[in-house]
Amino acid sequence: MRASLIRRDRFTREREEEQLSPLAARAAASRGRARPEEPDELRTAFERDRDRIIHAKAFRRLKHKTQVFVNPDGDHYVTRLTHTLHVAQIARALAAGLTLNESLAEAIALGHDVGHTPFGHTGEEALSPYFPPDGWHHAAQSVRVFEVLEDLNLTWEVRDGIRAHSWKITPPPSTQEALCVRYADRIAYLTHDALDAMRAGILSRETLPAAVSRSFGEPGRAWIGEMIEAVIAHSLAVGEVRMDDDTLAVMNELRDFMFERVYFGQAQREHQDQAIALLRALMEHHLAHPDDIPATYRQHDAPLVVQAADYVAGMTDRFALATYGRALGADAAAATGLPGA
Repeated sequence: MRASLIRRDRFTREREEEQLSPLAARAAASRGRARPEEPDELRTAFERDRDRIIHAKAFRRLKHKTQVFVNPDGDHYVTRLTHTLHVAQIARALAAGLTLNESLAEAIALGHDVGHTPFGHTGEEALSPYFPPDGWHHAAQSVRVFEVLEDLNLTWEVRDGIRAHSWKITPPPSTQEALCVRYADRIAYLTHDALDAMRAGILSRETLPAAVSRSFGEPGRAWIGEMIEAVIAHSLAVGEVRMDDDTLAVMNELRDFMFERVYFGQAQREHQDQAIALLRALMEHHLAHPDDIPATYRQHDAPLVVQAADYVAGMTDRFALATYGRALGADAAAATGLPGA
């Protein structure tokens, strides 16, 4: 006897959302899109957003953007794309453990970093002088990508979660699923960046803070598991997505350690300074030669400095180096000292 298949359409999925936690976001109750659309026959609004994001050009470019280590010598270092996938997995694990909306958490996680420049977090330092007084931030750029540069007409909840995925952004996000992404982002980057730093010889197991080893165990999946469990356990106890103070203190100690020894360490700082100089040179070139900005970035009603930043921020590492070489000469590109130049 042949096994049967059962159709699971949008109405079925939305009825399933009725079983979520009281604080969970329901796709059927979304605040909607900037432009109304007919609902999809099979997918909820948040599932539809997730699919739109992973097919976006900006998402594809993440595979050639630096996470921490610029053009590393090895196949296993994390890129901006693999970081994004790690965040999506952890965010879904948190949402599932708390009976929240996994599709919303996943959509926010997949879209949260598309606004990053090439060469990692240096982009904010490089571009901020062009945008006084508040500077330039990758989270706002990620929203701009999906609202302007590749207008995907995403739901309000997904755009709000992307806007405020960074802990320093206020006001905080409006959904518990977006708070899952905040924790997932930090859990992911602290874990995989520490492993990459060990792979690069910058850190060793013995140099890690003692409190981190006591609380989280061996670097890698044990860290991820311990931090996920801490968020779930405390969130269930207090009724909102949060980590207990003791575990959060250890996480923050690890974060401070990573900033001192890895992100702002001497080995990285040299490449970061080179990357900042290159990005600013690209900005200056395109401000002086606006015709070199592709038409797709000049069709929007935005000041020239915004158009230039849209173009430069969207570049991959290798495209930025190639563009710099074409604009200023191959010798100038080689002189940056950046790996791959």
